[in-house]
Formats: sequence, C-alpha cells, structure tokens
Amino acid sequence: MANVVLRVRLVGGEHLDVTFEGPDHVNEAGVIDHVIATLGQNGGILRTKHGDRLVALFGRGVAAIEVAPRGAVI
Repeated sequence: MANVVLRVRLVGGEHLDVTFEGPDHVNEAGVIDHVIATLGQNGGILRTKHGDRLVALFGRGVAAIEVAPRGAVI
C-alpha cells in the first residue's frame, strides 16, 4: 500500500493538504495516476484524510494538485 500527500488547490483559490492511501498500488507513481484519473472524471471522488478527519474530495471542486516529495505539513 502506497500513500501520498497532496496539496489540493480548490476552485475558490484555497488550498488543503490531504493524504491518500492507494491500497491497490504498490508504488507512488501508481497512486498518483489513480488520483489524476479519478479526479478527471465527472463524478470523481477520492476518500482522503486531513489529520484524523475523513475528507471526500470531489473532482469538480479541484483546480490543481501538487504532490509533496516527502509530505506536506498537515
């Protein structure tokens, strides 16, 4: 299981740092491809975490995603 930390820039201009675990992916590159493919769909939703909170990330509200090399500050 690989996980990545994403800095998500929302359509409104705010940003949010979340973690996403890809249970079906062994490496980080596979997880990143899954995130991009999911959020690129009309009804794309990712289950992410912000600290101890579960955050449902809807693709239609995301303007950009940055992948942190070693993790963003959450």
